[in-house]
Amino acid sequence: MPRTRLDLDRIHAARRVIDPVFLDTPLYRCDTLGRQLGCTVSIKLETANPVRSFKARGAELVASGLAGQGRTDVVCASAGNLGQALSWSGRRRGLAVTVVASRAAPVAKLDRIRALGSALELVDGDFEAARERAARVARRRGARLVEDSLDVETCEGAATIGLELVGGVPDFDAVLLALGGGAMASGVGHVLKALAPGVEVICVQPAGAPAMTRSWHERRVVTTEPVDTIADGVAGRLPIPAVLADLLTVVDDAVLVRESSIVAGMRLLLEHPGLVVEPSAALGVAAVLEDRDRFAGRHVVTVVCGSNVDLGAYQRWVLR
Repeated sequence: MPRTRLDLDRIHAARRVIDPVFLDTPLYRCDTLGRQLGCTVSIKLETANPVRSFKARGAELVASGLAGQGRTDVVCASAGNLGQALSWSGRRRGLAVTVVASRAAPVAKLDRIRALGSALELVDGDFEAARERAARVARRRGARLVEDSLDVETCEGAATIGLELVGGVPDFDAVLLALGGGAMASGVGHVLKALAPGVEVICVQPAGAPAMTRSWHERRVVTTEPVDTIADGVAGRLPIPAVLADLLTVVDDAVLVRESSIVAGMRLLLEHPGLVVEPSAALGVAAVLEDRDRFAGRHVVTVVCGSNVDLGAYQRWVLR
C-alpha cells in the first residue's frame, strides 16, 4: 500500500457518501481518437454530472462531513469548479457557502456559482490571491476554510475515479491526469498504486503553469511567477508541501505541454468524441500529441475533468 495521507478503506466508504449522480461516470474507448493519436484511448468522462467537473466528488465528502458536525458557514477559494461543486453540495445540506475567486476566472464558472446561491467574492490577481483572501475571510468569521488538495477529503473523493478505472478498463497501462493542486492526481494515483500497480500514472500540466511539475521533478516545493496559460483550472503557483509528498509516492511522471497542444487536444475532443471541454480537460490528449512515440501502441486512459468553459473563449481557441 502506498504511504500517503489517503486511506483506501475511506476511499471505498466515500462511494456511500457521494451522491450517485457523480459516480460511475461514462468510461469508454474512442477508437477514432485513438487512431489519430496512434494508441488505444479510453475516456473517463467526469463532465457528465450537474456541475460538469470531477470536483463534485470531493465536495460531496466535505459537505457531508460539515453537515454531520453541525457546521454551516463554509469558505473556499476556487478557480471556479470547486466553488461550483461545493455550492451544489452545500445547498443540499443547508450550508452557507462563500466562494472567493479571481476576477479573471471564466465568467461561465462565476455565473454558475451565483446561480447555485453561494456568496461570491471576487479579488484582483490570480488564484493564489483568492486563496489568501479566503483564509482571511474564514478566520474573521470563524468559518470552516475548505482548501482543495490540502483537505484530504477532496483527494479521497477524487480517488473514487480510480476505483472505477480499476473496475472498468481492461488492460490499460497508463493514465493521464491533469495536474493543478494535486487532488485528482494524488487520489487516483493512490488507488492505482494499491490496486493496479502496473499502470503508469502520468500527470500533465501546462508549461505556462509549471510549479507542481517542477516541484515533483526536484522533489521539493518550487514556486513560480504569475502563470500564463488558458488552462485556468490548473494555474496555481504555490504547491502545497503535503500534497507534493503524496504525489512523489504515487505518480510515475509529470510532464509539461505547450498551449498549442492544449488547443489541439480540445479540438480533437470535439471532432472525435464530440466533447466541448475546458482546457484542463485536454491536457492528457496534449501529452500524447507531444510524445507520440512514448504512447504508441499502448492503452491510455485520459480523464476528461471539466467542461465549464466560456463559449466565446472556446470559439476563439478551437473553432477559429
